[in-house]
Amino acid sequence: MSGSESGKITEGLDENIQRKVEEYIEQEEGAANRLSGWTGYLITGLAVVMTLFHLYAAYDIVPTQELRPIHVGFVLLLTFLLFPIASRFRDRIRWWDVLTALIGIATIWYLLDGGEDLTDRATLPNQTDMMVGAVFILLVLEATRRTTGWIMPVVACCFILYALFGPYLPSPWTHKGYEIDRLVGHLFMTLEGIFGTAVDVSSSLIILFTIFGAILQFSGAGKFFIDFSFSALGGKTNSTGRAIVLSSFLLGGPSGSGVATTVTIGSVAWPMMKRAGYLPAAAGGLLAAGGLGAIISPPVLGAAAFLIAEFLKISYLDVIRMAAIPTILYYFSLLVMVELDTGKYGIAGVPLGERQSLWGLTKTYGYHFTSLISIVVLMLLGFSPVLSVFWATVLAVAVSYCRRDTALVPRKLVEALAAGSVGVLGTAATCAAAGVIVGVVTLTGLGLKFSAIAIAYAGGSLVLTAVYTSLIVWIVGLAVPVTASYIICAVIAAPALIQLGVPDYAAHMFIFYYAVLSEVSPPTALSPFAAAAITGASPYTTTLQSWKYTLPAFLVPFVFVLDPLGTGLLLEMPKDGNWLQILWISISTCIGIFAYGVATQGYLLGFAKGVVRIGFCLAGTLLLFPSILDAMFGFVGPQHIEQLKIAGIVLTFALAGLQYMRRPAKAAA
Repeated sequence: MSGSESGKITEGLDENIQRKVEEYIEQEEGAANRLSGWTGYLITGLAVVMTLFHLYAAYDIVPTQELRPIHVGFVLLLTFLLFPIASRFRDRIRWWDVLTALIGIATIWYLLDGGEDLTDRATLPNQTDMMVGAVFILLVLEATRRTTGWIMPVVACCFILYALFGPYLPSPWTHKGYEIDRLVGHLFMTLEGIFGTAVDVSSSLIILFTIFGAILQFSGAGKFFIDFSFSALGGKTNSTGRAIVLSSFLLGGPSGSGVATTVTIGSVAWPMMKRAGYLPAAAGGLLAAGGLGAIISPPVLGAAAFLIAEFLKISYLDVIRMAAIPTILYYFSLLVMVELDTGKYGIAGVPLGERQSLWGLTKTYGYHFTSLISIVVLMLLGFSPVLSVFWATVLAVAVSYCRRDTALVPRKLVEALAAGSVGVLGTAATCAAAGVIVGVVTLTGLGLKFSAIAIAYAGGSLVLTAVYTSLIVWIVGLAVPVTASYIICAVIAAPALIQLGVPDYAAHMFIFYYAVLSEVSPPTALSPFAAAAITGASPYTTTLQSWKYTLPAFLVPFVFVLDPLGTGLLLEMPKDGNWLQILWISISTCIGIFAYGVATQGYLLGFAKGVVRIGFCLAGTLLLFPSILDAMFGFVGPQHIEQLKIAGIVLTFALAGLQYMRRPAKAAA
């Protein structure tokens, strides 16, 4: 995110708060120089050229062997010019930045100029190939360090060491080992290393959606989505909480960024939340939870969603379809928690003042919805995801001229085009570094080896394997961004679930959701930390509150892999199933989320005492993953799953009825 775009998001905040929030945004997207004068114009010009090249590549297909290296070349060039080697060197481009940028371009030119002859000698590179490739790998790791920090490059270096020193490792991790020239050739000179799947997705899809999001941001679509939500739900009891959930969905869908969504909504909503009765930590937790939904909400989702399509060799429309019900369940979970907050904390409705009516707002600015809808419509009509987002971007620019105040006049259009490419640098560098990891895994066979080890530790139990996998994804996600943690775990952890009979798409969606969960887990809980900077609450208390809001929803992925009908939540027909079974699994999951929500909050029409709270927790377990009882006690077979779910529903309604009868007199009145 460029300095101008970051400032646009935090506009209107107190100066000290704005500085804190921008620090958290920079932790997610890198601390870029804020350049002015001729250097600022140079960076803007290069970023616009990068954007225009990728738009051209989307419309008139550029061969893969050229698109991926050129994309990485642009990323290296802009990263070394825009992101300083250390924070004390900010606001001025140094000679070493120019030198590394030029060396990066030279390595890409060497690769492109070598053509097929270079690719043919990947297994036996010559001395020059090896030297250029080694320099290129170092530049990729340095670019990743500058944009996302030390952890991802260190992880990539650990995988390189694993490839080099395989014969010296203890069993069962040992392998034959690879010489440095063989490793460099594989990572640099083939499409199975750095220029593999992750960079393919980054160069063809992620950057286009980032450009699309920047166009919407600069045309005022983000502000419209927030105003629309508050106008739709304003003035009623707990209207503020509901409006935050709705605006998070509307703004997060095209954004795909948890921190940006959290900050954009928080800067508008926090004063109203305070007046409504939200405590600072609870308000920050809700804002962060809503922002987190940006990473799992169609039509954009997070960058990892594009990788799911590539890994599974399915269309992006299929990924959107699979994400539809889980996204609804996520926001349903937030709404459940918000509604329970209403009674627990005495949240009130807040008058929204002089605000345009819903109909008036829709009539005036409703054209912003057209570009969002057009992406899905175009894919349904048979357009590729690349062409769909290309034409949606063109449409977003065109409809911005419906009103003078939203028109992307030349200056704003240039800023938006530049922001689109600058905003992808961190993700693109991460994808390139992740290519090192994927390349080592494919070269050494680590994925299958790790799967065998995980299954052995779990004793062949699917339940324990799923639990271990979720913990591994979560722990990896604490250290690296969502995109990187998904890539790492997709190649080393997903095969274990697939070997135990979980469909590949369900395994990958399971890993994706737990990679996202790391976004609200310290020490990299940037969305809660940014929300805490706005509300003034403790960052760690806010993180715990965001866990509270998201916990019921993040139990749902276990349904994908443990329930015989669980794939119905991904709109995949269960074996020998029908649409009624999909409806049944969706409804039972909703009731299970509600039960867990009450257990988490300890409130329903009145405070739930210990036994009642435990009862709701048991009901949620019966509804969401009854097969865990089979793993724990061994007497529950697949034939009894549906009976256990019915028991969970009965228990939920019985406990809810008990709470209704015990409700305080004030609530009854």
